[in-house]
Amino acid sequence: MRGDQRSDTHLEGEKYGTPRSYDPHFRGPVVNRSCTDVLCCMIFILFIMAYILLGLAAWVNGDPRRVAYPTDSQGYFCGQKGTPNENKSILFYFNLLTCTSPSVVVNLQCPTTQICVSKCPERFLTYMEIQFKYKNDSEYWTYYSQFCRTTFLKPAETLSQVLLDNDCPSAIYPSKPFLQRCFPDFSTKNGTLTVGNKTVFDDGSGKTRNAAELRRAANGINKALDARAIGVKVFEDYAMTWYWILIGLTIAMFLSWMFVMLLRFTAGLLFWIFTFGVIGIIAYGIWRCYLEYSRLQEQPSSRLNAYTIGIQTDISMYFRLKQTWFALMIILCLLELFIILMLIFLRNRIRISIALLKEGSKAIGYLPSTLIYPALTFFFLSVCISYWAVVALYLATSGAPIYKVIAPQGQCEHENKTCDPVGFNTTEIAKACPGAQCHFAFYGGKSLYHQYITTFQLLNLFVFLWLINFVIALGQCALAGAFASYYWALKKPDDIPPYPLFTAFGRAIRYHTGSLAFGSLILAIIQMFRLILEYLDKRLQEAQSNISKFLKCCLRCCFWCLEKAVKFLNRNAYVMMAIYGKNFCKSARDAFNLLMRNILKIAVMDRVTDFVLILGKILVAGCIGVLAFLLFTERLPVIIEGPTSLNYYWVPLLTVIIGSYIIAHGFFSVYAMCIETIFICFLEDLERNDGSAEKPYYMSQSLMKIMNKRNAETKKQ
Repeated sequence: MRGDQRSDTHLEGEKYGTPRSYDPHFRGPVVNRSCTDVLCCMIFILFIMAYILLGLAAWVNGDPRRVAYPTDSQGYFCGQKGTPNENKSILFYFNLLTCTSPSVVVNLQCPTTQICVSKCPERFLTYMEIQFKYKNDSEYWTYYSQFCRTTFLKPAETLSQVLLDNDCPSAIYPSKPFLQRCFPDFSTKNGTLTVGNKTVFDDGSGKTRNAAELRRAANGINKALDARAIGVKVFEDYAMTWYWILIGLTIAMFLSWMFVMLLRFTAGLLFWIFTFGVIGIIAYGIWRCYLEYSRLQEQPSSRLNAYTIGIQTDISMYFRLKQTWFALMIILCLLELFIILMLIFLRNRIRISIALLKEGSKAIGYLPSTLIYPALTFFFLSVCISYWAVVALYLATSGAPIYKVIAPQGQCEHENKTCDPVGFNTTEIAKACPGAQCHFAFYGGKSLYHQYITTFQLLNLFVFLWLINFVIALGQCALAGAFASYYWALKKPDDIPPYPLFTAFGRAIRYHTGSLAFGSLILAIIQMFRLILEYLDKRLQEAQSNISKFLKCCLRCCFWCLEKAVKFLNRNAYVMMAIYGKNFCKSARDAFNLLMRNILKIAVMDRVTDFVLILGKILVAGCIGVLAFLLFTERLPVIIEGPTSLNYYWVPLLTVIIGSYIIAHGFFSVYAMCIETIFICFLEDLERNDGSAEKPYYMSQSLMKIMNKRNAETKKQ
């Protein structure tokens, strides 16, 4: 068997590089190293410095209060301390009926005057009513005037003048504050939509409106109001179940650890149970298809075929044909035969994969600190995400208020042009476009900094992607170094060096920052192209032809495949880097050649590992989900008394299931990196060593037995 394997390796090596003549004194990851990819390291550091400077510039010019506080038509904040609007924290819309789209309201682009008020209206009143009622009771005007832009002693102006100057609303309606904005107080009475217990009302201009019209103007806002009520109930559920959620996540952590530890005993059992289960299910399908075929063969309609019935929209019609069941039976038979042949011819490689899974579980047992590393990765990722979000927020709020012309009917040649709200009604634009208004639009400026805000946002996104991929690459390289130290220890665990994870992490930072930055840079560029492609697809969706849609799908597929391939190659390059200390390109080349020389082992190993890990995640999340379901639905009162009277039991249930899956994914990502590292080391061990006293095998006894190999000392014994 050894001779066959050596000849196969050399035949494949003619195409993918022959196995190298390695140092016979190699005893694990190289200790004496030098810095790799120094140029990329310097570029990476320069980008980080530029990123920090960008954050400082955004912090100086940006103002997140512009997001926290609503802004009136003049660009002033509502509720900001030290301003005339300090006690006016709510935004009021003069005429909400002009807002035809809910998104227009949220983005402060509704073509109506907006002012800051201390409270929302609580009654129906029109300006014309006030002019009559003021003569008998001045309290009406006192109440109404707080919703005017300027202060009047009495309502002396005519309605047309008020509407022209935008000094006061033509009418006010009962409203409630939401997101610091006044929105109509909708309710349902006997199945009829009402506003302040009224179904119809006067809009102040002599027209009678109904509540449905007002609802359409703020339809999306009312959905948000409903969401607010749901949010309150969800918060109540979390307040009642938070400690049960923590208990469930703790149990998920324990189950994940137990699953990884027990894989050394159960990996083979799980795989063969699943495999024979699939074979049994396909066999049942074959038997079922044969029964249906035999039944239809005996019926008078057995002569019908696909050509006879033609094309049918009802798919069930085709299942009444014996040819359909015969074709399905043939397909299932071929699939069954393929699986059985694969198991027969690849049985030895499957045994190797299962042995490596067991070896990985044993390695984590000797290096338990590796299971804590995902918490460090999570911390680094949280820092990167938080910094990116803060910089993006400050960049988005940089600049001075910019005002734009907004026309109610959208039919003005000057619409969207910049304007000055001071004295706008006396300008030529106001005369050319009756009803047009000058409203605050966004924040910007004409300085060099403000002209490149979009470029800075793209830079912020690109460096963010680079940093995220670098953090992941650092974790993969550190874990690979730790597990390589385990594999290349001849006598386990005695020869395992002290603190292998800490040592590998230090080596990765000290010597290979440039190489890790190089690999993560390639991924960041690919991901940036994918994001730009998705953005263009969203913006140009309506203007796309069939050809452009086809090309878009092809590009998306190509970039997705490219990203997956680069991630796979990078991961294996980091393993070679952690072992030999070479730069990124040489490590990627060596990893690629090594994998291509053992392509069948790679294919089988990946499939077996993926199956075991997916099964583990489903098992952990499923067990915790079942327990949480029984607890939150009060079906375990005899065993344990859980929370009662939940509004939505599925909220904490989904939280526990998703959280358990994420925890399991964190544990199994370490295990996957362990398997990949041990597999690479195993392939290197086969090519580097021959079992002699000078070049002993480092693999476990189970792997030696499968490969029919022995070390010289074992042979003598």
